[in-house]
Amino acid sequence: MDIKEIQNLIRFVAKSGASEVKLEMDDVKITIKTGSDDTTIVQQVPVQAAPVMHQQVPMHQPAPVQEAPATPAANATTEDSKYITIKSPIIGTFYRKPSPDKPVFVEVGTDIKEGDVLCVIEAMKLFNEIESEISGKIVKVLVDDASPVEFDQPLFLVDPS
Repeated sequence: MDIKEIQNLIRFVAKSGASEVKLEMDDVKITIKTGSDDTTIVQQVPVQAAPVMHQQVPMHQPAPVQEAPATPAANATTEDSKYITIKSPIIGTFYRKPSPDKPVFVEVGTDIKEGDVLCVIEAMKLFNEIESEISGKIVKVLVDDASPVEFDQPLFLVDPS
């Protein structure tokens, strides 16, 4: 892994909001930690093969969830329930344009039909076109351009009517 790949990994982790990422490969171990003061620590050390030992780890029970009273945000969620959410099928970087000098694929208010390209997601230096599986009108774009996205992360809200 060269320095350029490490720098790209640091930028990706910083944008994703993750607090810590550990990456172990054949002969390299990298730990990237981001704190509240926006510092990044990269530690690259050689890894020696060690026997894997299995341990019993106690499972922690999640804290009970308390219901919050209805708020305007909760009402917005019920209004959004009539819309269909288009989610990311892969992990990568979300782009609204096919290239920097081209217009965006879709805007709020754009009528779309099945098979229309909505965005591209870059994963492992491959640009994957994300096509619509439904017809309707784009109501909201939920992700900023050039932002990292996770699998199954909502990208667009579509009004199917």
